[in-house]
Amino acid sequence: MRSAGGPPGSGRRPAGTYAEVRLPDGARDLLAQRLASDNDPFGDIDRASARCHQAFAQLPLDVLQTLLDFGRHPDAPGVAFLRNLPVDALLPPTPRDGGPSLGKRTFVAEGVLLGLSGLLGEPVGFLSEREGRLVHDVVPVALGATTQTSQGSRVFLTFHNDLVHDRRDCYSLPSPDFVVLNCLRADRENAACSYYADARDITGLLDEETLAVLRSPVFRMNAPGGFVSTLADHDEAYSAPVPILRGPGEFPEVVSAANGVRPLTVAGQAAFDSFQSACRAAAHEVRLAPGQALLINNRKGVHARSCYTARYDGRDRWLQRTYVRRNLWDIRHRSVPGIRRIH
Repeated sequence: MRSAGGPPGSGRRPAGTYAEVRLPDGARDLLAQRLASDNDPFGDIDRASARCHQAFAQLPLDVLQTLLDFGRHPDAPGVAFLRNLPVDALLPPTPRDGGPSLGKRTFVAEGVLLGLSGLLGEPVGFLSEREGRLVHDVVPVALGATTQTSQGSRVFLTFHNDLVHDRRDCYSLPSPDFVVLNCLRADRENAACSYYADARDITGLLDEETLAVLRSPVFRMNAPGGFVSTLADHDEAYSAPVPILRGPGEFPEVVSAANGVRPLTVAGQAAFDSFQSACRAAAHEVRLAPGQALLINNRKGVHARSCYTARYDGRDRWLQRTYVRRNLWDIRHRSVPGIRRIH
């Protein structure tokens, strides 16, 4: 992983806001053996999550502590790049319709995703995103190629958080605390880049006047594309006026919607433009390959994705994703009885 703020090899990296973890070969092989014996996890997802947690709990202590510390400390890095993870021996074609894949016969990738998620908190399914599934297949879809969603490929997916529309709380209450991305298949040209910009690095590049505007409630956030298309009849669903930055300067929290941020003042527009420039300057860049994953703190920073070529022929880029919360109790008012999913 390198910073997007300079050319490869330039050494320009924001300090202390990313982590890299490589599983030792022996640990990878033992984990692969444990996960390869698991059946389809979707029949009893809670039981499957417990099995994956048991398998990951046997990682080398230093690796395990690094992953646990990433999830629990305010001063921990905002993104972690994991390498040398187990992979499925055979993969079916990449789904063309957004998934899930009906031809997948082994579930090592799902085990990796659920195991990593369990170290960070509780995987959560939102009915407004992939019908509440816990595991999302993140693949290019022809009808979504130019959208600001995970189905896009022909446009730059702007710096954003993965958000859950909540008119009462402007996303910050129900949204995931973490996003986990595990790579099953890279695009042919290995051109697709994922980016992460930590709010601590972003704010360090901005002047006090700009920061003051970003902390003011002069921005409206559009709901995510999935909400707009399925629950809002394709109409825009903007929040009440909110700030982009919140919290103490040492540990800022950032909120920015991929599907549209509407500044309400001239100063707000200028501050938002400066914010986007700072995101690009501060961002780390990674081209994910099979056996690699990103752990993203969804409150400490924003992430993005480059354009890339999709052919919709079964060999396109294929990631899997979970949303994770440290605690489900404070969104219990949105729970759906009987299916443990969130409105």
